[in-house]
Amino acid sequence: MRKNIPDRTPKTLSLYARSITLTIAGMGLPFAAHTAGVPTLDVVEVQSAADNLIGAADSANQGTVLKKQLEARTVYRAGELMEAVPGLIVSQHSGEGKANQFYARGFNLDHGTDLRTSVDGMLVNQRSHGHGQGWTDLNFLIPEIAAGLQYKKGPYYAEEGNFASAGAVDINYTDTLPQGIASISAGQQGFKRLLMADSPKLGAGHLLYAVELQSKDGPWINPEDYRRFNAVLRYSQSHGANRFNVTAMAYRGMWNATDQIPQRAVDSGQLSRLDTLDASDGGDVYRYSLSTAWQRSEGNTITKANAYVIQHDLNLFSNFTYFMDDPVRGDQFYQPDKRTLSAANISQAWLTQWGDREVENTLGLQLQNDNIFNGLYSTQRRETLATTRRDHIVESSAALYLQNSLRWTEKFRTVAGLRSDFYRFSVNSDNAANSGTENASITNPKLSMVFGPWAKTEYYINLGGGFHSNDARGTTLTLDPKTSVAADKVTPLARSKGYEVGVRTALIQGLQSTFTVYQLDVDSELIFLGDAGTTEAGRASRRTGFEFANFYTPTPWLTIDADIAFAEARFRDSDPAGTRIPGAVEGVGSLSAAVDNIGPWFGSMQLRYFGPRPLLEDNSVRSNATTVVNGQIGYAFHKNMRLALQGFNLLNSKSNAIDYYYESQLASESAPVADKHFHPIESRSFRVNLISHF
Repeated sequence: MRKNIPDRTPKTLSLYARSITLTIAGMGLPFAAHTAGVPTLDVVEVQSAADNLIGAADSANQGTVLKKQLEARTVYRAGELMEAVPGLIVSQHSGEGKANQFYARGFNLDHGTDLRTSVDGMLVNQRSHGHGQGWTDLNFLIPEIAAGLQYKKGPYYAEEGNFASAGAVDINYTDTLPQGIASISAGQQGFKRLLMADSPKLGAGHLLYAVELQSKDGPWINPEDYRRFNAVLRYSQSHGANRFNVTAMAYRGMWNATDQIPQRAVDSGQLSRLDTLDASDGGDVYRYSLSTAWQRSEGNTITKANAYVIQHDLNLFSNFTYFMDDPVRGDQFYQPDKRTLSAANISQAWLTQWGDREVENTLGLQLQNDNIFNGLYSTQRRETLATTRRDHIVESSAALYLQNSLRWTEKFRTVAGLRSDFYRFSVNSDNAANSGTENASITNPKLSMVFGPWAKTEYYINLGGGFHSNDARGTTLTLDPKTSVAADKVTPLARSKGYEVGVRTALIQGLQSTFTVYQLDVDSELIFLGDAGTTEAGRASRRTGFEFANFYTPTPWLTIDADIAFAEARFRDSDPAGTRIPGAVEGVGSLSAAVDNIGPWFGSMQLRYFGPRPLLEDNSVRSNATTVVNGQIGYAFHKNMRLALQGFNLLNSKSNAIDYYYESQLASESAPVADKHFHPIESRSFRVNLISHF
C-alpha cells in the first residue's frame, strides 16, 4: 500500500529519509525516484502531492522513470529503454548485437563516451575498448526485471566520475517480483522471444531468476540472424534499511550486420536501402558477471558498498570504406576485445545538525581495474589478412569524493562536492614504440544551490567539472600503427566544465515540469578512432542548450510525457574548416501517452523526433530529420494473463537511424568518393506478446 510521508520532527529526520534514498542508487537497492524530475521515495513507496516532493532534488535535470512507465514503452531493442530519459536518442548503425549509438545534450556520444551508464550498480561503459572509447553494450538488459531508471545530466554530481560530462544513467534490477512472469512473443522480421522470471522465497530472502531467449532477422536483405541468450540469478535479503544481494548474470549474442551504406549506391540502383556491401560483417559477444551489494543503516550513519567482476569478450567485423584501402580484397577489419573488469565502491553518509541546520556529509571511494586484450586486423570475409596492432592494456583507477549537503534556511540549501580521480595506463603493444606507462589525475569541484519552494516551485543553480578518460593506447602512442608515421600522444583525461540554471514546478495540478538552460565546455574532443587504431585529439568545444520536460497525469487512467531539447554545439577555436561539430545533435522531441486502469484494455503511443545534424564542420552537408512512431494496444483476459500487439515505425518512415559523411570506394570505382553514408531505420513491423503471471 502506498503512503504519504507525514511531517516529522526533528527536521534531521526528513534529511535522513532523503539520504537513505539518494546515496544508494545504482546498487539494486532503494533509490531516489524523480518522476519527470520530481522525487519520490521508493523506500516507503510514496505517492503524494507533487508539491510535497519538491524539497529533495538537487537539480532540475535529475529524474527517474519508474517501472510502470518503463512497462508502457514500446521498444524495438532493449537499449531503447534509455530513451525514457528526456532529450536522449538511442540509435543503431549496424547489427543488433553491437552497442547502440547515443545522442544527448549536443553530443554525438558514439557508443557511450560522455554518457556514464550503469546497470545494477555495474559500469557498462568500457574504457580503452577495441572499437570505441566508452563502449556501452546494453544487449544483456532484461527490461521486465528493471525496477526503474534514474538519470542525472551534467557534471555536477560527486559520485559520478568518468564518462559523466553529458550525464549519467542508472538502471536498477529488482530484488523481488510481485508475481512470476512467463512471456512468449513472435512477430515480423523473424522476431521470437521467450522469457521466464520469478523470485520465490528462499530461507530468509528471495531467489530472483530470469531467463531470456531471443532471435531476430530484421528487415534486411542479408538477415541479421541475431540470437541472444540472457540469464540472471540473484539472492537477496532485506531487513528494513539493512540489506544485501549477490547476483550472477550471463549474456551471449551472435549476429550478422548491415552496416551503413553510401547514398550514391542507392541513388544509382546498385543497392536497396536495406542492403549491404559486405555480407560478412557482424560479430559475437559474451558477458558474464558476478556482483554483490550491501547496505547498513545504524544511528545517523548509512554505509553502502558494492563490488563486481565482469568477463567480456567481443569479436567485431566491420567494413565502412568497402574497397578504398584494398581494391582487391576489400577493407573489412576485425576488432577483438577481451577483458576482465573488477571494481569496488564504498561510501558512508553521516547525518547531523550544525546548530539548527540539517547537515549530511558523504565520503566515497571507488576502485576499478581493467585487464584488456584487444587489437585491429585486416580481414576478408572474417579471415585475417594482416595485423595492424595488438595490445595488452591494464588500466587502473581510484577515485575519492566528498559531498556536503546543508540546509541554510527553510528556502535555501546547498550541495557541495569535491572529486579526485587517479589513473594508471599500462600498454604492452606488439610495437615496442607504442608501449609504455602513463599516470594522470584530475580534481573537480561540484556545487548545487537550491532556492524555494515558492508556489510549489523550486529553483536551481548548478556548476561543476567532469571528464572522460582517453584510450590508453593514445597515451603511449609514438608511431601510427597503420602508417608507422610519427604520432603525438594525447592527454589521458579530457576535462569538462558545466554551468546550469533550472526550475521545477508542480503549480498546475497533476503536471510536473522542469526547465533547464545549460552550458558545457570540453577542453578537447578526444576521440579514439577505433576503425584506424589511432587516437585523435580534437578541438575545444562548447555546447549551449535548453531542455523542457513535462509529466502530466490529468486522470487516474492517462499519463502524458512531453519533452523537447535543443543544443548548439560549436568548436571554440578558429579554423577554416568551420566551427560545427559533425554529428552533434541539435533538436530532439518526444511525446508519449499511456492509458491503463480503464477495464481490461490498455495501450500507449510514442513519437520521437530526431532533428537534422551537421555532418561537416562548415555545415555544408546535413542529415535529414527522423520521426518515428511506436505503439501498443493490449487486453487483459484476467489479472494473470494479458495479450499485447506492438507496432514499430507505424508510419513506415523511410528516414535514417544514423548519417555520416566521409570518403569510401565501391568495387566499380577507381578512386575514393566523399559521400553521405546512412543506416535506415527498420521498416514497419508488428509483434504479439502473451504474458502470463503465476
